[in-house]
Amino acid sequence: MLEDFINAFQNFARNKLRTVLSLLGVIIGVASVITITSLGSSVTAQITGTFGNAGLDMISVSSGFMQRRSRNGSVTFNDTFRTNLFDNVENIKKVWYKNSMSTTLSIDDLSSSTSCSAIETGYLEAYNFELEDGEFFNVTDNVEGTQKIILSHSTAESLFPNGGAVGSHIILVSGNITFAFTVTGVLKETNASIENGSAYVPRGFYSKKIRPNPTADTVMVQCVNEDITSSVTTKIKEYCTQISGSEYAVNVMSMQSMIEQINEITGLLSIFLACIAGISLLVGGIGIMNIMIVTVTERKQEIGIRKALGARPFDIKRQFLVESASITLIGGLIGIGFGGVISLIIEKLQDYTLMININACIIAFVFSVFVGVFFGYNPAKRAAKLDPVLALAGE
Repeated sequence: MLEDFINAFQNFARNKLRTVLSLLGVIIGVASVITITSLGSSVTAQITGTFGNAGLDMISVSSGFMQRRSRNGSVTFNDTFRTNLFDNVENIKKVWYKNSMSTTLSIDDLSSSTSCSAIETGYLEAYNFELEDGEFFNVTDNVEGTQKIILSHSTAESLFPNGGAVGSHIILVSGNITFAFTVTGVLKETNASIENGSAYVPRGFYSKKIRPNPTADTVMVQCVNEDITSSVTTKIKEYCTQISGSEYAVNVMSMQSMIEQINEITGLLSIFLACIAGISLLVGGIGIMNIMIVTVTERKQEIGIRKALGARPFDIKRQFLVESASITLIGGLIGIGFGGVISLIIEKLQDYTLMININACIIAFVFSVFVGVFFGYNPAKRAAKLDPVLALAGE
């Protein structure tokens, strides 16, 4: 076998141009597959990275299409629903109710029209939000309905461009009613999340001053851990369908399910593009087969001499298979290098972290060698069947 490899490389050295042309198709194919799959992995990581890790154990439940159109088949988010949800769906750690309202926040001559969320104690902490300044709501704030407000980073910047938001008093207008609030906290900037409010007030304030004994607009469910979020999401959908009689009564979504859908879509797209790129490997294989047929024709006398000296058909076949496999082996290695370099260049131009797909490198390399063996088999078989007398007589 070692002698076959040595002979193969000697033959490559004698026919440099032919060898380079044979390598091109394999190099381009392998490099394309690696570049596309690496870019796919990098883009997927970048997209999912924007969501961060906060809220991966959280599920949002809101009124569905049918409930907004008709009371038939509806689900009411009251205290009974919360209790029944705990009783009928396993692996729920906590349930929060939230109401939203359109408001205008103002201080002096600065104002901001924004959506304000009325939340229960511990809601923001469950999403791993961090405070830039101030403090979160406590149980007393929710029970007494204190007029305290927590602002998002962007809202605080628009109302307090010079800082100093915490402790300041702002005006909140909801409908035609005006309230005075004290800013008790400012949130740090965070990645995209299923929770992206601009301002938060205690839900106790909402139930006392805005709408007495309200049902929730949105139910936020926290799972015992993020690994089972998808299964709990499914169980909540099934439970709501059961009690309402309609699968469209509620919308149930989670950050985990969104990320899984993104991964599935980008993964399928990467595979599709990699398959297209892999066609160039097949084209390169056809080129190798043609070149190997020409090589067999040129080396008839060498084949005849080897057979006359006692070489078996298997030895001849192995010699040419090793040559074709060696071309794709070398091309595969060079292609991996080129694919990595191209990916690095694109990374620098697009300014994001590169993720080389190791599995894609292995698959592309193995496939390239397989292509060499597959397309080299026919010429090798033809060489093995040559009659030594006719081979020695040929030029």
